[in-house]
Amino acid sequence: MLTELYHGATIFLILLAVVTFISGFWFTNPYGRFAKPDEKFTAPAKMGWLIFECPQWWAFTVTFWTVAHHHGAPAVVLYVLWQCHYLYRGLVYPLSRKGSGKRFPYSGIAFGFVFNAVNGFANGYAVAFASHLQSAAWFSDPRFLLGVAVAVVGWIVNFQADRILINLRADGFDGYRIPYGGAFRWVSAANYFGEIILWAGWALMAWTLPGLIFVLFSIANLLPRALSIHRWYRETFPDEYPRERKAIVPGLL
Repeated sequence: MLTELYHGATIFLILLAVVTFISGFWFTNPYGRFAKPDEKFTAPAKMGWLIFECPQWWAFTVTFWTVAHHHGAPAVVLYVLWQCHYLYRGLVYPLSRKGSGKRFPYSGIAFGFVFNAVNGFANGYAVAFASHLQSAAWFSDPRFLLGVAVAVVGWIVNFQADRILINLRADGFDGYRIPYGGAFRWVSAANYFGEIILWAGWALMAWTLPGLIFVLFSIANLLPRALSIHRWYRETFPDEYPRERKAIVPGLL
């Protein structure tokens, strides 16, 4: 039963990544700078963020610890890294953000909740059962070592970008300013750039199908929005915005 559910979840995530990527070029989710002032069905942004991110904690945890009786050291390390990231992303980060009047659409909360629940289950199941993750020998595998290096770089880029964005409102300002420093020297969506790199590294460390799907979904979800953000910056600050910046990939896109 669980195996069939796992296969169904992976198929669902693949289809969702395709739909998200295509729709992202036609429709920009109305939150943050793209929020519609007359949107009726919304919740406070912090509450919305906490709700739609929370499944990544319990879905991965419950699945990981209940579907298998034995867990190798590499599998446990991947579990801990996942939980540490979502402790930051789903709790510390939203509570650190300024702007008490920000809103988040119910539709986005529902979509995020469903995706995160399914994604947490699929990755928790895959990590718990992957045979290569049950042996300490995986720690010396080139894929794991490369994944660690990539994930660390991604985390540093993502964390630094978050701090830069949060500090733009440290003086109580509630609007939008041009971010400088860190990876913002090269791209408009440095936080998204770091997020994609981070999950690419985690996927290498895990070497599972759901890990790969999560990276592809992250690209499908964040790339179109990064392009929209890039256009928004250029239109909003036509004379001030650095012309050499790309949207999300330094020097390319």
